[in-house]
Amino acid sequence: MAGVYLSYPFCAQKCTYCNFASGVLPRHVEAQYPDALIRELASTNWEWAPDTVYLGGGTPSALDPDVLDRILAAVPGSPWREATIEAAPGSFTPEAAGRWVRAGINRVSLGVQSFIRNELARTGRKHTTETVVADVANLRAAGIGNFNLDLISGLPGQTAGSWAESLDWIERISPPHVSVYMLEVDEDSRLGRELLLGGVRYGAGDVPGNEAIADFYETAVERLARIGIPRYEISNFARPGFESIHNLKYWRREPYVGFGSDAHSFNGAERWRNAESAEEYVALSPNARSAAEPSDAAEEKFFVGLRLSEGIDFSPGELARHAPTINRFLTGGLMEQTGSRLRLTPAGVMLSNEIFEHFLNT
Repeated sequence: MAGVYLSYPFCAQKCTYCNFASGVLPRHVEAQYPDALIRELASTNWEWAPDTVYLGGGTPSALDPDVLDRILAAVPGSPWREATIEAAPGSFTPEAAGRWVRAGINRVSLGVQSFIRNELARTGRKHTTETVVADVANLRAAGIGNFNLDLISGLPGQTAGSWAESLDWIERISPPHVSVYMLEVDEDSRLGRELLLGGVRYGAGDVPGNEAIADFYETAVERLARIGIPRYEISNFARPGFESIHNLKYWRREPYVGFGSDAHSFNGAERWRNAESAEEYVALSPNARSAAEPSDAAEEKFFVGLRLSEGIDFSPGELARHAPTINRFLTGGLMEQTGSRLRLTPAGVMLSNEIFEHFLNT
């Protein structure tokens, strides 16, 4: 069953590490965006009823509940098997959480990133540990026990001690799902650009080295497993039964349809995307989609499927196409094979980006 992704790219502030097509955008665009999103949803020929919905951003938790009700009412299939909304800590009230539940939301992803005040302040985040604890209590009181907490390893000023403190808070709160991302360095974020230029703005001079960032991540893997939250995907950890149903569609190459600016879609054979900027999307909706392009199933299967701890099953043809690459990594201890199933080893996970590159264009 295809899932639905709803993009809401608006934020109260742009975090220094953020490399998404989101941020503080013109007020008139923000005001017009929900109607543009609803137009696109209403123009869709719904030949299926989605089983999952994911509202990502941006900060969709900042949406007025009445507006959110209108958007979700345009998506068939309620009650959905899983309906997630991303939330910034401190961006919603207990009343809003209750409205989410009545609208069909049953899962929340909180962008915590860190529990350390100085680390948060240097990235532009405005919440505190107390904010997160209060938000979690409000979610549980509203009946949302399925929630995720995000962490980032590699923030400016982060140390082994501060990272351990953030993990201590994870253990105290005891969420069913945790995401741990290693800081991405690229041109699409202010911090990333500063690091590439060798500058010191945005705390770039205090970003931990690559080895330390990897150590933080591996520490999280060990600690989360110890408290019953094992890794099921490179950046995602869950208690059994709380894996993200919607996100598993991406990694298993199952169909999903994206609505809103910069939203991507996949029907099992082709991929397409919407206009990247919110301004362009509002102007073009409901005709903001690019032309569909064929996907390379064999290439993508290795590229996205190997992110999962369960690995992938491969056919004889796929094995023959990638045999030299696979044998190289099996011999080097970066992959392991059981019958027709191939997966990354713990050492392979730490070099996953480099490994994935070898499956491209082969």
